[in-house]
Parts: sequence; structure tokens; C-alpha cells
Amino acid sequence: MSVDEIFFGTATVGERGQIVIPAEARKRLNINPGDKMLVMSHPTATGVLLCKIDAMREFFRSFLTDLERLEKKAAQSESQPPDEE
Repeated sequence: MSVDEIFFGTATVGERGQIVIPAEARKRLNINPGDKMLVMSHPTATGVLLCKIDAMREFFRSFLTDLERLEKKAAQSESQPPDEE
């Protein structure tokens, strides 16, 4: 993914702490009025990350499903005898 695909411009923090998300970002990321967003500190503590709660919830559901599948696969491989050469 190129920088042009993930960079949407700049935003200014208003007096009341509000930030307007650029229209192109809202359109491309399907962010609509009333959507709930998670607001998190960037790992370097120099910025803010925004993520739709519904998207994060779906990500974790998918992640947990994949994790359970991988755990079952690992348990099956541990119970099989090693291949003899």
C-alpha cells in the first residue's frame, strides 16, 4: 500500500478539541455520522489512532477464530508421532 493510498491530508484541532476527518478519508473508510470511534495513543505516544469500534470488534472476532483454528492445528501436530527419515 502506497503513502498516497493512506494519506488523506491534515486536520487542525479546534478550540473545543474537535478534529474534522477529511471527506475523502470518511468516504473511503466508510465513516458516517454517529459511528463510534476508538481513540488510542499511537505506540510512540506522539499521535492518535482512530478506529471504528465495529471494525475493531470484527477484527478481534476474526483474529480469535483464526487463533482457535491454529491452536487446534498445533495440538493435532503435537499428538502425531514425528516422521521417521
